[in-house]
Amino acid sequence: MAPQSTTLDLSAIAKRYFAAWEAHDIDAIVALHTPDSQFQAHGRGAAVHGREALGREFAQVFELYPGFGFDERRLLFGSGHWVLDWTLTFQRPGEDRRGVHCLDVVEVASDGLVARKDTFFDFAELKAAFGGTTA
Repeated sequence: MAPQSTTLDLSAIAKRYFAAWEAHDIDAIVALHTPDSQFQAHGRGAAVHGREALGREFAQVFELYPGFGFDERRLLFGSGHWVLDWTLTFQRPGEDRRGVHCLDVVEVASDGLVARKDTFFDFAELKAAFGGTTA
């Protein structure tokens, strides 16, 4: 893990990061990651590494969850990281908006870029949101 700086404004970094996700701007999201960053959606597959792979993975997120949005439950900051307790929301055509409880653990490198992001899902809610099949 990269050494952490105590001067990082994690709140400002998180706001930029959340805004990029809210805008569904894959290029902006990826630009906020280190070149060798890692992402894993636990239970959905293996970790991916590097900006190119992250871009492909995040594009799949927006395809899998049309109208992707998120509702923050709580946001906790630590030394060089944050934990986001949130609800992933989406709406398939012709269906009601649905939500799935998630938890992100995000490590930030000393340069202010995301070095690692791990997302954990409530699989019972995920299964129910997809009509009994998991995403």
